[in-house]
Amino acid sequence: MATEKTNLTAPEELVGINTVAEDTETTTQAPHSAAEDCQNAETNDENTTLTEEETSEREIESISDNITDLGEEELIALFTEELASKPVQRLRPVVEAIKITFNKRRRAAVEAERKAFVEAGGNEEEFSPAASSTEERFKALLAEYRTARDKYIAEQEASKEENLRIKLQIIEELKELIGSDETMNTTFQRFRELQQRWKEAGLVPQQNVEDLWETYNLYVENFYNFIKINKELRDLDLRKNYEAKLSLCEQAEELTLENQVVEAFRKLQKLHDEWRETGPVAMEYKEALWERFREASSRINKRHQEHFESLKAEQMKNLALKEELCQKAEALVARPTLSRKEWDSASEELLEIQKVWKTIGFAPKRDNNRIYERFRAACDKFFELKREFYAGQKSEWEHNLAVKQELCAAAEALALSEEWKDATNELIALQARWKQVGPVARRHSDAIWKRFRAACDKFFERKAAHFSSQDVQHEENLKLKQALLEEMRTTDIKAGGFEAIKEFQRRWGQIGFVPIKQKEALQKEYKSLVDAMFATLRSSERDRSMSRFRERVSTMKSGAQLRSEREKLFNKVRQLEQDIALLENNIGFFSKSKNAEALIADVREKIERSKRDMAELIEKINLIDEQEAHN
Repeated sequence: MATEKTNLTAPEELVGINTVAEDTETTTQAPHSAAEDCQNAETNDENTTLTEEETSEREIESISDNITDLGEEELIALFTEELASKPVQRLRPVVEAIKITFNKRRRAAVEAERKAFVEAGGNEEEFSPAASSTEERFKALLAEYRTARDKYIAEQEASKEENLRIKLQIIEELKELIGSDETMNTTFQRFRELQQRWKEAGLVPQQNVEDLWETYNLYVENFYNFIKINKELRDLDLRKNYEAKLSLCEQAEELTLENQVVEAFRKLQKLHDEWRETGPVAMEYKEALWERFREASSRINKRHQEHFESLKAEQMKNLALKEELCQKAEALVARPTLSRKEWDSASEELLEIQKVWKTIGFAPKRDNNRIYERFRAACDKFFELKREFYAGQKSEWEHNLAVKQELCAAAEALALSEEWKDATNELIALQARWKQVGPVARRHSDAIWKRFRAACDKFFERKAAHFSSQDVQHEENLKLKQALLEEMRTTDIKAGGFEAIKEFQRRWGQIGFVPIKQKEALQKEYKSLVDAMFATLRSSERDRSMSRFRERVSTMKSGAQLRSEREKLFNKVRQLEQDIALLENNIGFFSKSKNAEALIADVREKIERSKRDMAELIEKINLIDEQEAHN
C-alpha cells in the first residue's frame, strides 16, 4: 500500500503538493518506496512545525497590537482569564504578548518614578523604584503558567514515550499477523484494527519518528504482498477510504471560506495529517480526489501567504514611520537648548512624538527591536541632557529662591503699612525686582509666588478699602465747604470784623479733604473771599484810624507837640523802608532752598503789609503838616 503526501513549507515559499502513485490492486510494492514516503512525510512535518512557529510569532505581534492600550490591572485580568479558560498548550502567543506589554508598562512607570524623584531634588543614583503589587501578582501568574506549561510538556514527553511503546507493540503484532493461519476475513479485520490503533496512537519522540514510520510501512507493504485479500473486502476498504477522503475535500473547501486565515491554515494541517493516515482509494478516483484536495489547500495556502504579505507591507510602513519619529527625536537631542523655557518646549514636542509612536503598530520582527532601541536611546539621551541642565541650574535656583524669600519678607513688612504713597512705591519697586530674578525649582515656584502675591494683595486691598471710604468722606467735605463759601459770600464782614474771618478760617480748617479734581478751584475761591474780607476790614479800620488820628492832631495847639509826633511817624517810615529792602534782598537767597515757593510767598506778603503800613504813616505825616500850616 503506497501513501499520498504533501510537502508544505513556510508561507513565503509555498510550493505545490506532490503525490505518489497509489495502487488499488494487491500487487507487491517495493519496500524502498514506503521508506521514501515516510521520509517525505517526516520532512513535511518538520516544515509544518517551522511554519507554525513563525505563525505563533505573528500571532504574538497581532495580539500585542490589540492589547497595547491596556493598563497593568487590565493585563493581569486578561492573563487570569486566559489561564483559567484555555489549555496551557494554546496560551504561549497571548502570554508572550501580555508579558511584552506589561514589561513596557512597568518600564514606563519606573521611568516616571525616576523622573519625579529627580525633579523633586533626589540623586538619580540613589533612586530605587517602589515595590509594585501588580508586578508581584503578574510574576505569580507567570510562575503559575510556567508550572502548568512544564507539567504539560512533561506529560507530553511521557505520553510520547508511551505512544512509542504502543506503536512498537503494534509493529510486533503486525509481524505476527503476516503468515497467520486465520481466515482472510479475520486476518484483514485484525489488520484494520492494528491500523486504527496506529492511527489513534499519538505523537512519539522526534528522534524515533523516521525509523518508526519506515518500519511500520515496510510491514504494511509486506502484509499486502503476503496475503491474498478478498476482493470484496478490498473494495469495501477502498470505498471507505474514498468516503473519508471525500469528506476531507469538503472540509478543506469549507476552510476556504473561513474568515480567520491563520486558524484555517492550522486546521488544514490537521486535514493533511488525516489524509496521510487514510488508506488508498480506487484508481479511477485517486487523481480527481487528490486534485480537489490539493486545489482547496492551494487556495488556503495562498490566502495565508497573502495575509502575511499584507502584514509585512503594513509592518514596513510602520518601520518607515518609526524611523521618521526616531529622526525627529534625535533632532531634538542635537538641538542646542539654553533656557528652561526651551527645554519645556522641547519636552512637549518629545511627548507628542511618543504619543504618535504608541499609535503605530509593529515593525518587521527583524527590525522591531532595533528601531525600538533606537527610539528609546534618543528619548533616554534627551532626558539625560535635560537632567544635566536642571542639575546645573540647581545652585542658581537656590540663589533665586533666597532672593525671592527676601522680597517676600520685605513685601510682608509693607503689607500693614498706612503710609499709602511710600508703601505703594516700595511695593512697585519690589515687583519690578521680582521680575528680574530668575526662576526657582519647580517644587518651590508656586509656594513662593503665592507668598509674595499674598503680601502685595493684602496691602493693595487695604489701600483700596481705605481710599474707597475716603472718597465718600471727600464728597461730604465738598458739600460742607461749598456751603461755607456761600455763607462767606452773604456775611456782612464789617459787622463781624476780624473775629468773624478767624471763625470762618477755623471752620474751613476743620473740614477735611475734598475730591482732588475740585480741590484747586475750591481753594482759590476760598482765598479770594478771605482776601476780600481782609481788604474790606482793612479799609474800614484805616478810615477809623485816620479819623481818630485827625481828631487827636486837631487838639495839639503847640507846634512842639506836632513836630514830636511827626518825628515818631517819620522814624517808623524809615524803619519800614529798611525792612522792605531787607526782605526783598532775602528773596534771592530763598530761591535756592528746597521750599523756596512757600518762603518767597510769605516774604512777599510781609513786604505788601509793610508797604500798606508805610503808606498809612505817610498819610498821617501829611495831616500833621497840614495842621502846622493851619496854625
